[in-house]
Amino acid sequence: MLSTAKRLKEQLATGQPVIGLMATDHAWPFLVEICRQGGLDYLVIDCEHGDFSDELVSHICQIGRLAGFPVLVRTISCEISVVRRTIDLGPCGILIPNVESSKQLDQVRDAILMPPRGRRRPGGMGNYWLDNFQYETWKTEFEDHFIIIPQIESQTGVDNVDAIAAHSLVTALGLGPYDLSADLGCCWDPEHERFGAALDRVKAAADAVDKKVWAGCDSAALRAKGYTFLWVGTVTTVLASAMKQIVSQVNETDSVNPAKPQTVPPA
Repeated sequence: MLSTAKRLKEQLATGQPVIGLMATDHAWPFLVEICRQGGLDYLVIDCEHGDFSDELVSHICQIGRLAGFPVLVRTISCEISVVRRTIDLGPCGILIPNVESSKQLDQVRDAILMPPRGRRRPGGMGNYWLDNFQYETWKTEFEDHFIIIPQIESQTGVDNVDAIAAHSLVTALGLGPYDLSADLGCCWDPEHERFGAALDRVKAAADAVDKKVWAGCDSAALRAKGYTFLWVGTVTTVLASAMKQIVSQVNETDSVNPAKPQTVPPA
Protein backbone atom coordinates (compact mmCIF):
# COMPACT_ATOMS: atom_id res chain seq x y z
CA MET A 1 0.00 0.00 0.00
CA LEU A 2 2.92 2.33 0.60
CA SER A 3 3.89 2.31 -3.07
CA THR A 4 0.35 2.82 -4.41
CA ALA A 5 -0.54 5.72 -2.09
CA LYS A 6 2.84 7.34 -2.61
CA ARG A 7 2.63 6.86 -6.38
CA LEU A 8 -0.81 8.47 -6.55
CA LYS A 9 0.36 11.45 -4.50
CA GLU A 10 3.39 11.85 -6.75
CA GLN A 11 1.14 11.77 -9.83
CA LEU A 12 -1.11 14.45 -8.34
CA ALA A 13 1.92 16.65 -7.64
CA THR A 14 2.92 16.71 -11.33
CA GLY A 15 -0.17 18.68 -12.33
CA GLN A 16 -0.88 16.20 -15.13
CA PRO A 17 -4.32 14.57 -15.43
CA VAL A 18 -4.89 11.74 -12.96
CA ILE A 19 -7.92 9.75 -14.08
CA GLY A 20 -9.91 7.08 -12.28
CA LEU A 21 -13.15 5.14 -12.10
CA MET A 22 -15.86 4.73 -9.45
CA ALA A 23 -17.25 1.26 -8.73
CA THR A 24 -20.72 1.78 -7.26
CA ASP A 25 -23.09 -0.84 -8.67
CA HIS A 26 -20.53 -3.42 -9.77
CA ALA A 27 -17.09 -4.40 -8.43
CA TRP A 28 -15.05 -7.56 -8.83
CA PRO A 29 -11.33 -8.39 -8.41
CA PHE A 30 -10.54 -8.49 -12.15
CA LEU A 31 -11.70 -4.85 -12.37
CA VAL A 32 -8.28 -3.74 -11.10
CA GLU A 33 -6.57 -5.30 -14.11
CA ILE A 34 -9.19 -3.88 -16.49
CA CYS A 35 -8.56 -0.38 -15.11
CA ARG A 36 -4.82 -0.80 -15.57
CA GLN A 37 -5.23 -2.04 -19.13
CA GLY A 38 -7.55 0.87 -19.84
CA GLY A 39 -4.86 3.37 -18.83
CA LEU A 40 -6.58 4.59 -15.66
CA ASP A 41 -4.61 5.74 -12.62
CA TYR A 42 -6.82 4.60 -9.73
CA LEU A 43 -10.08 2.92 -8.72
CA VAL A 44 -12.59 3.94 -6.05
CA ILE A 45 -14.77 1.28 -4.42
CA ASP A 46 -17.96 3.03 -3.35
CA CYS A 47 -19.09 1.62 0.00
CA GLU A 48 -21.41 4.56 0.61
CA HIS A 49 -23.85 3.48 -2.10
CA GLY A 50 -22.50 0.09 -3.20
CA ASP A 51 -23.56 -3.23 -1.68
CA PHE A 52 -20.15 -4.88 -1.29
CA SER A 53 -18.95 -7.31 1.36
CA ASP A 54 -15.88 -6.56 3.46
CA GLU A 55 -14.25 -9.67 2.02
CA LEU A 56 -14.71 -8.48 -1.57
CA VAL A 57 -13.42 -4.98 -0.83
CA SER A 58 -10.42 -6.41 1.00
CA HIS A 59 -9.57 -8.69 -1.94
CA ILE A 60 -9.81 -5.83 -4.44
CA CYS A 61 -7.57 -3.66 -2.25
CA GLN A 62 -5.10 -6.54 -1.91
CA ILE A 63 -4.94 -7.04 -5.68
CA GLY A 64 -4.38 -3.31 -6.09
CA ARG A 65 -1.43 -3.42 -3.69
CA LEU A 66 0.11 -6.45 -5.35
CA ALA A 67 -0.39 -4.93 -8.81
CA GLY A 68 0.88 -1.50 -7.74
CA PHE A 69 -2.47 0.07 -8.66
CA PRO A 70 -4.12 2.54 -6.23
CA VAL A 71 -7.47 1.43 -4.82
CA LEU A 72 -9.38 3.85 -2.59
CA VAL A 73 -12.65 3.30 -0.73
CA ARG A 74 -15.51 5.73 -0.18
CA THR A 75 -16.82 5.27 3.34
CA ILE A 76 -20.40 5.47 4.60
CA SER A 77 -19.53 8.30 7.01
CA CYS A 78 -16.68 9.84 9.00
CA GLU A 79 -17.69 8.08 12.23
CA ILE A 80 -14.64 6.61 13.99
CA SER A 81 -15.69 2.95 13.89
CA VAL A 82 -16.63 3.23 10.20
CA VAL A 83 -13.30 4.78 9.20
CA ARG A 84 -11.33 2.33 11.36
CA ARG A 85 -13.13 -0.64 9.82
CA THR A 86 -12.58 0.69 6.31
CA ILE A 87 -8.86 1.04 6.93
CA ASP A 88 -8.84 -2.59 8.15
CA LEU A 89 -9.76 -3.58 4.56
CA GLY A 90 -6.51 -2.18 3.17
CA PRO A 91 -7.21 0.74 0.79
CA CYS A 92 -4.49 3.26 -0.01
CA GLY A 93 -6.89 6.09 0.86
CA ILE A 94 -10.48 7.01 1.59
CA LEU A 95 -13.13 9.40 0.32
CA ILE A 96 -15.37 10.74 3.05
CA PRO A 97 -18.89 11.83 2.03
CA ASN A 98 -20.54 15.10 3.02
CA VAL A 99 -17.85 16.70 5.15
CA GLU A 100 -19.08 20.05 6.49
CA SER A 101 -16.48 21.04 9.09
CA SER A 102 -12.85 20.58 10.07
CA LYS A 103 -14.04 19.02 13.35
CA GLN A 104 -15.25 16.01 11.38
CA LEU A 105 -11.72 15.60 10.06
CA ASP A 106 -10.38 15.69 13.63
CA GLN A 107 -12.59 12.65 14.22
CA VAL A 108 -11.17 10.96 11.12
CA ARG A 109 -7.67 11.70 12.37
CA ASP A 110 -8.43 9.86 15.62
CA ALA A 111 -9.49 6.81 13.58
CA ILE A 112 -6.34 6.82 11.41
CA LEU A 113 -3.42 7.83 13.61
CA MET A 114 -1.88 5.63 16.26
CA PRO A 115 -1.54 6.90 19.84
CA PRO A 116 -0.38 9.34 21.04
CA ARG A 117 -1.59 11.37 18.02
CA GLY A 118 -4.84 9.43 17.56
CA ARG A 119 -6.85 6.47 18.78
CA ARG A 120 -6.20 3.95 16.02
CA ARG A 121 -5.96 0.26 16.96
CA PRO A 122 -4.05 -1.33 14.07
CA GLY A 123 -5.12 -4.63 12.59
CA GLY A 124 -7.50 -6.01 10.02
CA MET A 125 -7.28 -8.35 7.06
CA GLY A 126 -5.96 -5.61 4.78
CA ASN A 127 -2.92 -4.58 6.80
CA TYR A 128 -0.80 -7.72 6.93
CA TRP A 129 1.50 -6.23 4.31
CA LEU A 130 3.07 -4.19 7.12
CA ASP A 131 6.13 -5.74 8.75
CA ASN A 132 4.69 -5.06 12.19
CA PHE A 133 2.29 -2.76 14.04
CA GLN A 134 4.89 -0.84 15.98
CA TYR A 135 4.30 2.89 16.09
CA GLU A 136 7.19 3.96 13.85
CA THR A 137 6.34 1.32 11.24
CA TRP A 138 2.67 2.33 11.16
CA LYS A 139 3.58 6.01 10.93
CA THR A 140 6.25 5.85 8.22
CA GLU A 141 4.70 3.12 6.07
CA PHE A 142 1.01 3.93 6.51
CA GLU A 143 0.11 7.28 8.08
CA ASP A 144 2.62 9.42 6.18
CA HIS A 145 1.18 8.38 2.80
CA PHE A 146 -2.49 7.57 3.41
CA ILE A 147 -4.81 9.60 1.16
CA ILE A 148 -7.77 11.51 2.63
CA ILE A 149 -10.37 13.17 0.38
CA PRO A 150 -13.30 14.89 2.12
CA GLN A 151 -16.22 15.46 -0.23
CA ILE A 152 -18.01 18.80 -0.28
CA GLU A 153 -21.67 18.00 -0.86
CA SER A 154 -23.66 20.82 0.79
CA GLN A 155 -23.83 24.58 1.11
CA THR A 156 -22.51 24.23 4.67
CA GLY A 157 -19.49 22.39 3.32
CA VAL A 158 -18.93 25.15 0.77
CA ASP A 159 -19.21 27.79 3.51
CA ASN A 160 -16.53 26.00 5.57
CA VAL A 161 -14.37 24.84 2.70
CA ASP A 162 -11.34 27.01 3.56
CA ALA A 163 -10.90 25.34 6.96
CA ILE A 164 -11.57 21.90 5.48
CA ALA A 165 -9.02 22.37 2.71
CA ALA A 166 -6.38 23.66 5.12
CA HIS A 167 -6.70 20.69 7.50
CA SER A 168 -3.38 18.84 7.75
CA LEU A 169 -5.06 15.47 7.15
CA VAL A 170 -6.47 16.43 3.75
CA THR A 171 -4.73 15.26 0.57
CA ALA A 172 -7.29 16.73 -1.84
CA LEU A 173 -10.82 18.12 -1.71
CA GLY A 174 -13.59 16.09 -3.28
CA LEU A 175 -16.79 17.21 -4.96
CA GLY A 176 -20.11 15.38 -4.67
CA PRO A 177 -21.80 16.96 -7.69
CA TYR A 178 -25.27 15.42 -7.46
CA ASP A 179 -25.70 15.84 -3.71
CA LEU A 180 -24.23 19.34 -3.81
CA SER A 181 -26.54 20.45 -6.62
CA ALA A 182 -29.50 18.94 -4.75
CA ASP A 183 -28.62 20.85 -1.59
CA LEU A 184 -28.30 24.03 -3.66
CA GLY A 185 -31.76 23.47 -5.16
CA CYS A 186 -30.59 22.85 -8.73
CA CYS A 187 -30.36 19.06 -9.08
CA TRP A 188 -29.29 18.06 -11.73
CA ASP A 189 -28.38 21.25 -13.60
CA PRO A 190 -24.59 21.46 -13.93
CA GLU A 191 -24.88 24.79 -15.76
CA HIS A 192 -26.80 26.47 -12.95
CA GLU A 193 -25.24 29.65 -11.62
CA ARG A 194 -25.33 28.55 -7.96
CA PHE A 195 -23.69 25.23 -8.77
CA GLY A 196 -20.96 26.88 -10.83
CA ALA A 197 -20.26 29.39 -8.07
CA ALA A 198 -19.98 26.59 -5.51
CA LEU A 199 -17.48 24.70 -7.68
CA ASP A 200 -15.41 27.84 -8.15
CA ARG A 201 -15.44 28.40 -4.39
CA VAL A 202 -14.21 24.87 -3.67
CA LYS A 203 -11.47 25.04 -6.30
CA ALA A 204 -10.28 28.43 -5.02
CA ALA A 205 -9.99 27.03 -1.49
CA ALA A 206 -7.97 24.06 -2.73
CA ASP A 207 -5.74 26.22 -4.92
CA ALA A 208 -5.00 28.50 -1.95
CA VAL A 209 -3.36 25.61 -0.06
CA ASP A 210 -1.86 23.93 -3.14
CA LYS A 211 -4.20 20.94 -3.13
CA LYS A 212 -6.21 19.31 -5.90
CA VAL A 213 -9.96 18.89 -6.29
CA TRP A 214 -11.28 15.42 -7.05
CA ALA A 215 -14.14 15.89 -9.51
CA GLY A 216 -16.08 14.03 -12.16
CA CYS A 217 -19.16 13.75 -14.38
CA ASP A 218 -18.06 15.82 -17.37
CA SER A 219 -14.32 15.21 -17.09
CA ALA A 220 -13.43 16.90 -20.38
CA ALA A 221 -15.19 20.14 -19.36
CA LEU A 222 -13.59 20.05 -15.91
CA ARG A 223 -10.17 19.46 -17.45
CA ALA A 224 -10.66 22.55 -19.59
CA LYS A 225 -11.26 24.53 -16.37
CA GLY A 226 -7.99 23.38 -14.85
CA TYR A 227 -9.05 20.32 -12.87
CA THR A 228 -6.53 17.46 -12.98
CA PHE A 229 -7.80 14.91 -10.41
CA LEU A 230 -10.70 13.38 -12.32
CA TRP A 231 -13.02 10.41 -12.44
CA VAL A 232 -14.75 9.46 -15.69
CA GLY A 233 -17.88 7.84 -14.26
CA THR A 234 -19.03 4.62 -12.66
CA VAL A 235 -18.46 1.14 -14.03
CA THR A 236 -22.12 1.07 -15.08
CA THR A 237 -22.12 4.40 -16.94
CA VAL A 238 -18.78 3.74 -18.67
CA LEU A 239 -19.91 0.28 -19.81
CA ALA A 240 -23.26 1.58 -21.06
CA SER A 241 -21.55 4.43 -22.91
CA ALA A 242 -19.10 2.05 -24.58
CA MET A 243 -21.94 -0.23 -25.68
CA LYS A 244 -23.89 2.69 -27.16
CA GLN A 245 -20.81 3.84 -29.04
CA ILE A 246 -20.23 0.38 -30.52
CA VAL A 247 -23.87 0.04 -31.58
CA SER A 248 -23.80 3.54 -33.10
CA GLN A 249 -20.64 2.76 -35.07
CA VAL A 250 -22.15 -0.46 -36.43
CA ASN A 251 -25.34 1.36 -37.45
CA GLU A 252 -23.32 4.11 -39.15
CA THR A 253 -21.40 1.46 -41.10
CA ASP A 254 -24.66 -0.10 -42.26
CA SER A 255 -25.96 3.27 -43.46
CA VAL A 256 -22.80 3.93 -45.50
CA ASN A 257 -22.61 0.41 -46.92
CA PRO A 258 -26.21 -0.79 -47.14
CA ALA A 259 -26.64 -4.52 -47.63
CA LYS A 260 -27.52 -5.59 -51.12
CA PRO A 261 -31.14 -6.64 -51.47
CA GLN A 262 -31.73 -10.35 -51.56
CA THR A 263 -32.87 -11.66 -54.94
CA VAL A 264 -35.14 -14.64 -55.16
CA PRO A 265 -33.96 -17.13 -57.77
CA PRO A 266 -36.51 -18.05 -60.42
CA ALA A 267 -38.48 -21.22 -59.79
